[in-house]
Amino acid sequence: MKRLFFFSLIISFSLFSTSCNQDDDVVPATITADFTANQFVLEEGGNIDFTDLSTGNPTSWSWTFEGGEPASSTEQNPTVSYSIAGTYEVRLTVSNGDAEDTETKAGYITVIENSTPFQELYDQGIDKYLGVFTPASSNVVMPGVTEHTFTGIDGPICFTGNQFSMFTRNGSSNNLLIFLQGGGFCSPIACEAVEEGIPLVPFGILNPADPQNPTANYSVGYVPYCDGSGMMGDNEVDSDGDGVNDRFFRGIQNLSASLDVIAQTYPAPDKIVLAGNSAGGFAVHAALPLVRKLYPDVRIEVINDSGVGILGPGGMQTLINYWNAGAFFPSSCTDCIGTDGNLTDYHKYQLAQDPNVRMAYISSKQDATFAALIPGGGAAFEAQLIEAADELNAAFPNRFNSLIAIGDDHTFLIRDFTFQVSNTSVRSWVNEMISEGGTWNSVID
Repeated sequence: MKRLFFFSLIISFSLFSTSCNQDDDVVPATITADFTANQFVLEEGGNIDFTDLSTGNPTSWSWTFEGGEPASSTEQNPTVSYSIAGTYEVRLTVSNGDAEDTETKAGYITVIENSTPFQELYDQGIDKYLGVFTPASSNVVMPGVTEHTFTGIDGPICFTGNQFSMFTRNGSSNNLLIFLQGGGFCSPIACEAVEEGIPLVPFGILNPADPQNPTANYSVGYVPYCDGSGMMGDNEVDSDGDGVNDRFFRGIQNLSASLDVIAQTYPAPDKIVLAGNSAGGFAVHAALPLVRKLYPDVRIEVINDSGVGILGPGGMQTLINYWNAGAFFPSSCTDCIGTDGNLTDYHKYQLAQDPNVRMAYISSKQDATFAALIPGGGAAFEAQLIEAADELNAAFPNRFNSLIAIGDDHTFLIRDFTFQVSNTSVRSWVNEMISEGGTWNSVID
């Protein structure tokens, strides 16, 4: 009997010990703090909605809002107002009872004074053609796609006098892609520009059937290129000396008329992606202040594919003069067209003017199309491209990045959207930029 009691005692103790050891082995549930906001740049007096993205089933939230009202909150998804211009930090600490984590985002919110970006350019007249032209016809050419055609020699036309038209395509989201097609430049020496615009093509970033295309469900405003002047020109010239003007650089008219149609068709998007390739990539910077004029408060993601503006000393100024496009460059920015012929400081100016804009370069290191236009060829182009990208990223680390591939390919957004740069496809990199939910960084081969 005593022996049975002894064995029972041992078994009970063993079970108790096992139970204790099991409790000791329990790992507290992990938790990771994270959050986002519905906007990151706002004018004084505006409100921001913050959204908790934390994982690990948090049960309590402790927010701190530098410069905000309220300055702190225990709500999961608070709304905060900001009344004084500045750049402010946001901190969130979350807990689930077993663990705690803190996420701090320095310089996360930018509050700007109630002022108008690009006002100097408007004063110089770049918006003078907005609201002036109306399409002669607008015809549905396939389900959801409308072609808007302009007629008459005194309005939007191609540089040889051919008819100009642009396209809109309805999407299923409330986001908008404005895409500017490319097609070459005309200079006083040579004219290597397309004479008729390329119609809307469903490839690459314009492909609505690609489930991995981040803009597949966006509404689209598509602007073909046929003006020969980077969508900036406002001039007519006699190219053969016979006394009759035969080149009609109506880039600013074509662009303005197209943007009017887009704004009338899609008046209130949640987000705008302004992208272009080749001459259209170059032209996104001409379009930016006009898009901002039409959409004063919308976030704009600018993507310049293979049109970064590297042309060599004197080359850029020659084109600007020939096209009569000087109004696009603020007179106060004497370095916007650099002595090296590059537009790096112009792009800095644009980012400084409008904190609600982010900007990207996509290019190959020795883009054969533009490298052929500068002294030193591919090696010189590569050196200047990397320098420009580094300068812009250093000046605006949260709002500028670049995707630069080894080689001499020209354009990617339509031609080769799945092209890999250091194991990152162009498509996935664009998605990281415009989704705003992940990490978006420069990638250079």
